[in-house]
Amino acid sequence: MVELERVVAGYGNTADPTTVLDTLSLTVPDGSITVLLGPSGCGKSSLLNLIAGFLPLRSGRACVSGRPIAGPGADRGVVFQDDALLPWLDVLGNVALPLRLRGLPRREREERARHFLGLVGLRDQAGRAVWELSGGMRQRVGIARALAADPEVLLMDEPFGALDALTRERMQELLLQVWAATGKTIVLVTHGVEEAVFLATDLVLLSPRPARIVEQLSLGFAHRFAAGEPARRLKSLPEFVAARERVLGAVLAFEDATA
Repeated sequence: MVELERVVAGYGNTADPTTVLDTLSLTVPDGSITVLLGPSGCGKSSLLNLIAGFLPLRSGRACVSGRPIAGPGADRGVVFQDDALLPWLDVLGNVALPLRLRGLPRREREERARHFLGLVGLRDQAGRAVWELSGGMRQRVGIARALAADPEVLLMDEPFGALDALTRERMQELLLQVWAATGKTIVLVTHGVEEAVFLATDLVLLSPRPARIVEQLSLGFAHRFAAGEPARRLKSLPEFVAARERVLGAVLAFEDATA
């Protein structure tokens, strides 16, 4: 479980500080997909960076499984919008990299890497150079690499933002399939309202900067997809459309207020 209690964080020096998170409290349940949504520049990525250990606290309390967050750690895996793969390693080498850094024997780390490549549908691409892959395939490699390290929490910052619309929808479905197969706790940042409503078991709506939590919604579409309902059918349901329009209206109201 990720627990944040009245956290304050920001950038800049003490003489000219910028506060991006202001007395924000949040609990991320085990096994959830918690999606952070809000107007542009509100602090979504900053909140994710705080959980990742990249952004230090000014005050408050931040823990993963009861352990204070004091910096990056193996209990948290991160997937960025840029796939951040190493071009001099092949696909298998990129996925096995965190296991190599932990000192696992080559056979064991390659077996685990192949397992997670299979989970994201890329087992037959293990020997390819990463620059030969499409954008969606590279993001799948990034997800497999993060999962191979077996983190307690998977943190994703706009992981599908640079993809075309069709690939993005397929990646959303893949993420839910991986979540259903692994039971990982996922915290995801997105600007896409429909994406947020489809993926989130827990949707967190943030105010303009400095970010505060305005509303939290429990949604069931991710569970329904994992149980076998087709994505396109779910996204056409009246209750899905109503949830999407409600959330979109809230985000647009924030955008209008700060324009």
